[in-house]
Amino acid sequence: MTPPKPPAREARVPLWRYARAFRRDILSAQPARLYRARMAEFRTPFFRSFLVNEPDLVREILSDRPAGFPKSTRVIEGLRPLLRDAVFVTNGAQWARQRRIIDPAFQGGRLDETFPAMLDAAHAAVARLRPGPCEIEAVASHAAADVIFRTLFSVPIENRMAGQVARAFTRYQRHQPILNIAALFPLPRWVPRFHRKPVRQAAAEIRSLVAEMVAHRVEEIADGTAPNDLATKLLTARDPETGERFAPGEMTDQVAIFFLAGHETSAAALSWALYLLATHPDAQSRVAAEAGLFAEDPGPANLKSLRFTRDVFREALRLYPPVPMMVRAAAGPEEFRGRPVPEGAQIVLSPWHMHRHERHWAAPDAFDPDRWQTPEGRASARAAYMPFSAGPRVCPGAGFAMAEGTILLALFTHAFRFSPSGPAPVPVAHLTVRSRNGINLELSGRNEGLTQR
Repeated sequence: MTPPKPPAREARVPLWRYARAFRRDILSAQPARLYRARMAEFRTPFFRSFLVNEPDLVREILSDRPAGFPKSTRVIEGLRPLLRDAVFVTNGAQWARQRRIIDPAFQGGRLDETFPAMLDAAHAAVARLRPGPCEIEAVASHAAADVIFRTLFSVPIENRMAGQVARAFTRYQRHQPILNIAALFPLPRWVPRFHRKPVRQAAAEIRSLVAEMVAHRVEEIADGTAPNDLATKLLTARDPETGERFAPGEMTDQVAIFFLAGHETSAAALSWALYLLATHPDAQSRVAAEAGLFAEDPGPANLKSLRFTRDVFREALRLYPPVPMMVRAAAGPEEFRGRPVPEGAQIVLSPWHMHRHERHWAAPDAFDPDRWQTPEGRASARAAYMPFSAGPRVCPGAGFAMAEGTILLALFTHAFRFSPSGPAPVPVAHLTVRSRNGINLELSGRNEGLTQR
């Protein structure tokens, strides 16, 4: 079966209708021509934007000249109550300093150090599952949150404070639209940003709880009792140029984005991967066979034995990239494909459209994990695959996320068979690509020893 895809909108609509549709779901608000176009220009009375699907242009924007295209401040308006000055939303010297401190903690994926926590979280997630009907997005969210807390703070999700943070993030994700009004209309800094009250409340609760966890870790570091996890590494790391460390307030910003990016995106990708396996039993059987061998001797060195499982996860990221669009701003006048691009224009890079683009992929809407081992598939991946962005601003946790998704997918499939149940999910984009109506699956035990653990 062809995996579900949102319907495209009619060709032309008034700006007010587009803004309303965009706020509700950015995927179905877009016209079908974007799956074929190399570039598209949008003009409004308030701004001009260019959606770029040409691989050479995308490479220039993200990798060759990133300073000419800083992250757009419009799109991050809605995330300010939570993220403040996290690395995801900063630009220039401030961003460069943050990355110099953060990157060493994630260098090479740090699998030898983070793998035990990932594996423990995966086993705990399997132990919570039972045969029968299951809404898999909630399961994936719980599992991904557990991974984050175990690797960041060495505590499981059952820890009281960790559980409070996870529940607050669920509320935040439910109420936070992808765009704040200031993203569509230019407003002076003194104008209120009209964040919804539940968004402000959830963001304040998250930051308060995270700040408490950070303060406790600072005390443990001073006492010499801190575990050697990611939080300790980030709090003790120094900028190699200035020798500075993150202050506790800065660390709160960074933990907020690690949770938002690491938890929300991983949960979304795992949910879609399990749905794709449920609707493609042959692929599910192949993953189960690999997972059986891996489960006999699970370790970082044996992750390479999960090649097909990894390709399934890559294919899920292609079809349902957790972050469907990234927006940059032109720092000065540019020219794209013979068209003038004014300073300040919004440059939209859309993994959603690049990953399903008719010019870049064979059978772009089909689920085909085997494409990743073909010359054509590898060429398409080099040109038009960017689930973690690219260039200097590539996600520092990309290797971590791929390992996490592969491990969880393997151990879930080793323990259970998954089949679809109820209506097909309807993809929508809020903070990430989720299902409007949930992802309902039926689980049956594949390995009684694991399911009863």
